Amino acid sequence: MTKQERLELEAAAFRNLVSHLRNRKDVQNIDLMTLAGFCRNCLSKWYKAAADDMEIDLSMDEAREAVYGMPYADWKAKYQTDATPEQQAALDKAQKQDKA
Repeated sequence: MTKQERLELEAAAFRNLVSHLRNRKDVQNIDLMTLAGFCRNCLSKWYKAAADDMEIDLSMDEAREAVYGMPYADWKAKYQTDATPEQQAALDKAQKQDKA
């Protein structure tokens, strides 16, 4: 595999991940953090960091919109729910395990 082919495969995988997350609006970020250790906001931050590394002008709002498929405030208003006590407890437990 060439470097260009690897780059194209990684880009395609990223696009598929973003598409999957956009289609699974029912999955809350807190659940992603608990189960996978990252969420849509993490992905947005990584996207922004990559742009910064490449000296590409991209705001955090633009990075979030690239991941969420809409302005972050709109996504939060339409799809984000308050964390249940159970979700918060599961996240706290997962974060403690990560530190151990």
